[in-house]
This record gives sequence, structure tokens and C-alpha cells, in this order.
Amino acid sequence: MFDIWGRTFRNCDRVSRRDVLKIGMLAAGGLALPDLLRRKAQAKRAGKDVQQTAVIQIFCGGGPSHIDMYDMKPHAPAEIRGEFQEIPTNVAGCRISDQLPLQARVMDKFAIVRSVAHSTPAHGIASQWILTGHNPGRVTTDNIFPACGSVVAKMRGANPPGLPAYMAVPRKVSFGNAAYLGAAYNPFTTDQDPVAKDFQVKNLQPVPGMTLDRLGNRRELLAELDTMRRDVDLHGDLQGMDGFYHDAVGMITSDKAAKAFDIHSEDPKLRAKYGHTFIGQNCLLARRLVEAGVSYVTCLSGGGWDTHANNFARLKKETLPRYDRAIAALVDDIYERGLDKQVLVMVFGEFGRTPRVNKDAGRDHWPGAMSMLLSGGGLKVGQMIGETDSSAAYPISKPYTPGNVLSTMYDVLGIDYEHHFYDGSNRPIPILGDGGPIPELL
Repeated sequence: MFDIWGRTFRNCDRVSRRDVLKIGMLAAGGLALPDLLRRKAQAKRAGKDVQQTAVIQIFCGGGPSHIDMYDMKPHAPAEIRGEFQEIPTNVAGCRISDQLPLQARVMDKFAIVRSVAHSTPAHGIASQWILTGHNPGRVTTDNIFPACGSVVAKMRGANPPGLPAYMAVPRKVSFGNAAYLGAAYNPFTTDQDPVAKDFQVKNLQPVPGMTLDRLGNRRELLAELDTMRRDVDLHGDLQGMDGFYHDAVGMITSDKAAKAFDIHSEDPKLRAKYGHTFIGQNCLLARRLVEAGVSYVTCLSGGGWDTHANNFARLKKETLPRYDRAIAALVDDIYERGLDKQVLVMVFGEFGRTPRVNKDAGRDHWPGAMSMLLSGGGLKVGQMIGETDSSAAYPISKPYTPGNVLSTMYDVLGIDYEHHFYDGSNRPIPILGDGGPIPELL
């Protein structure tokens, strides 16, 4: 009844990845009741209800050029500073690229962390590191460690029943899977670009001739076969798909999910504010999903970030205008709806770009420094955090790791970032390889 096979794609590492499952766990679960009550009590003492918190993560796969966006070096030589100028924002002393004028107007609603760094320039390793908080140490085609969305699905589940805990719009990011947590915690995907006029979530549509009564009969039959299936399920995959099936039926037979996905019901003026682009409508749909109760949504931003050649022309004409509009609209929308205490927006890629422009007018991979945007989540915004050297090559203030960024996110959600899971060999593995929340944001 459901399409569970993905597509293959490549980046400039030339590493092919199979999107094994487009459909993930929709069920709540993870924390034992005493643990959940303890975390809720801690959060309430801090003045927030973790059961209403959520995250939108926009992943700029390929590596955004930090030096051309948020970490400008106007006094550096031309071969370093590049072609763009910096402009003031609505926060005194905070200046960003002239290619981001809409974000400059809402700088008071987000924070830029400019001193994030790690040590690998390879897309695959860096992507898994930034999305899981662990350095995998080698190139792989699937997750070694669970993606942070899978961790949230395991530890928190969805805010209300009837919706997935972890969603990917329109499809999962590379290394967005659950690894040893099991297929149950992979993301549910819309699998269609929401900018399309005929957008609908086909995974929630029964096949022709499949009535709700027949779905109910199949559900009863599946329950009768559960014991036999679990006896032959050595890896937990069947159990994970069982969990998906039961909850998917619940989504099909209720209107809660249908309303959340109905992007056509939005005011046309708001849709235009986000931009009728891939990233714009992904961000708008993500806002609808977290507002409805999804705990964690990842959005693909679209391509254009891996600028080994023609960096400035590509960013100016294609990537940055649509990115600027979408992120500014999302941040503004979150605050206007009063969701800024509950919803955290995170925007980042897997690394930055080289300080020096290459012979092809491009910038290459650079993990020595990168910039990340965070908004909402009750964090302290309207600030630049961290500083790099005169060529934006390395932090000269305290460097932060991917683990620092992700532990900040887990803290917003009320998840214990020092928690340990157990893999298939019963070895304890921490949620994160290192880090603690970034103090300037708290």
C-alpha cells in the first residue's frame, strides 16, 4: 500500500546513497514515564512546557559560504573578501551580506553562531557529523549513528497523537536515518515538492479500491500475525514497519494530518511572502507541521551551495535570493504567531567554504569555520556569537562543535543530551559525541 523505496543521488564526493525508507515511525515513544515526568518537571521549572516544543531544521547540503553570508571580511584582500559587501541589520553592530537584505530586517529574531568548526572536508562524513553529533570517521552510505530527528522521535514522540514525531520535507536529508534505533524512527516524508499545484502526501492516500473497512480488516489480520513476525524479525525492521502501519492507518482515517498538510489553505499572500520556490514552500509546510504538533521537521533547501566554480554568480542569481526570502519569512512567521518560545529554527550545512577564492571563481570545502542560524526556541536572539580570524578561516573565540549546537537543540526540547542508547551489541552509546549547550544562547 505504501511506497517505501527511495532514490539514488550523488554529490561531488561521488558517493551514492540509497534512500532506504521514505516512511518512518509515526508513533510516540521512547522515554519511560518517570523519565518523561522528570524532564517535564525540569522544563516547567525553567518556564517552558517541553511537550509543546518543536524544531524546524533547514539543511543547506553542499556547504554554504559563511564568508559570503554571515562572516564578512570587508578589509581582507579581494581574493578573500570576494565580491559581496556587508550591510547593517536592525541590530546595532551586526552586519551581514548585502545578498541577505530581508534577513537583515529581522536580525533581532535570530542569532548567528560564527565559530562552529570540525575537521573533515568530505560531504558524507561532515553531513553525518553535523546531523548526528558524532564523527563517523569514515565514508558510509547510511547512518552509523542516529540522526537527531530520530533521537527526538525515540525520546519524545509527537506532541499529539495522530501525527508523526519526525518528518522530512519533501524527502529525508542524507544521513537522516535512525541507525541502530531501528527503522521505526526513520522520518516520514511528504515525497512531493509542496510548491507543486497538485501537492498531496501520497503516502497518506489509500491505493484505488482500498476502503477504510478493508484497511480495518487488514489491521486486524496484522495483529493476529504479530507474534509470528516478531519471532523471525532479528533486526527490529518488521516491528518498526508494524508501528508505521498501525499509525499510518490512524492518520488516513483522521483529518488532523490532512489539515496539517493542506498548504493550499494558506493565505496566498503568505505563500508569496515565503516565495514560490522549493525552499520557500518547504519552510511554510514545516511551520504548518510543527504548529499542528510534529516534534521535528527537516527541510531540504535545494541545491546551489557546493560552489567550486562561479561562487558569486550562483549565489547572487540563484541560491541566496530564494534562501533569504524563505528564512526571513519563516522567522518572522514564527514570531508573529507567538511560537518563538516553543519552536526552534536551525539553519546550517555540513561545513563552510574556503577563505581564498580559487581559479574558477569558486570556493571549496572548508570545515575550519562555519556559520549557523538559530531562531526561536526561547533562545537569546539578536546577536552574533563567536568570531573568526581576519580571513574567516578559524575561530579566534571559543570554537563550538556540532555537538554543542545539537545539545542546545536537545535542551530546548527537554531531552537529556547526556542520555545513552544501546546498539545491537548492547554497547552504550551517548546521544552526542561531545558538547553541551552554547551558553550565549541560553
